[in-house]
Amino acid sequence: MDLLLILTYTAICVVIFKVFRVPLNKWTVPTAVLGGVVLIGALIMVMNYNHPYSERARKYELTTPIIPTVKGRVVSVEASPNTLLEKGDVLFRLDPTRYQAKVDSLQAQLKSAKMDLDRATQLASRGAGARRDQDLAQARYDDLRNQLISAEYNLDETVVKAPTRGYVSQVFLRPGMMAVSLPLRPSMVFVHQEADVFTGWFRQNSLLRLKEGDEAEVAFDGIPGQVFAGEVNLVMPILAEGQLQPSGDLAIDAAPPGRIPVTIRITDPSFDKYRQHLPGGAYGQMALYSEHFHHVAVMRKILLRMSAWMNYLFPFH
Repeated sequence: MDLLLILTYTAICVVIFKVFRVPLNKWTVPTAVLGGVVLIGALIMVMNYNHPYSERARKYELTTPIIPTVKGRVVSVEASPNTLLEKGDVLFRLDPTRYQAKVDSLQAQLKSAKMDLDRATQLASRGAGARRDQDLAQARYDDLRNQLISAEYNLDETVVKAPTRGYVSQVFLRPGMMAVSLPLRPSMVFVHQEADVFTGWFRQNSLLRLKEGDEAEVAFDGIPGQVFAGEVNLVMPILAEGQLQPSGDLAIDAAPPGRIPVTIRITDPSFDKYRQHLPGGAYGQMALYSEHFHHVAVMRKILLRMSAWMNYLFPFH
């Protein structure tokens, strides 16, 4: 964007020299160059601090790795790639044979334990049996009932369902494969059909001018010539470079200066017709406008729109 400002000033100077026939000599040329350095330098400093710009903005999607809570062989895959699913729709099914057998066995044992409990209760009430026998029968019945609840839960978990409304983009799972409940081996990745997350990564120099509720604009490389209005939704309170985790080593400052993630909410109604064509991970540029030196924000908006039109030129990307 700074290059656009320099090129614009250069074009203005060329026009002035041509139209007014200003002679090129040791006074006029250095004056134009020095004036450009001062003018553009001051303008860039004011804009970068009060109306920060990021050339690194992206659309993010929330995803969930689908990991079954029980392991088993896949018998069917119901989910189709990039097909919208509702919460509770079946993604895939595991072989339920051993889990069904466990439920059947516990149901039979529970039925027998119930009969033993009834018999022990009757004998204890007549004084013909020990109270301890009734307590043991009750404990066995309760234990089997809890085991049955757990077994029925495992049986239900052989049918893996969509956690929310969304879709699975890539389906590599096939019948016959083993699905295991290991966090490092998800069976598929589910993309939630929720509000998109638009995040720009800003330099720390403008930290004091990043505030929720401020006006924002974003331009995407995939939608040339368009700039969409919005507002700052959240300024992240921590950077990835600032986290500490337990380890066997002392912390060192090896990370480079990180950028501050700022999420915005696009309020421009014209964006609705482009939303479905913009994939997760789409790249762009973002500008924020604070209440300070508000008149200078006009120049930032002009430059952002010039950058948006340059998205038509593939060699620049």
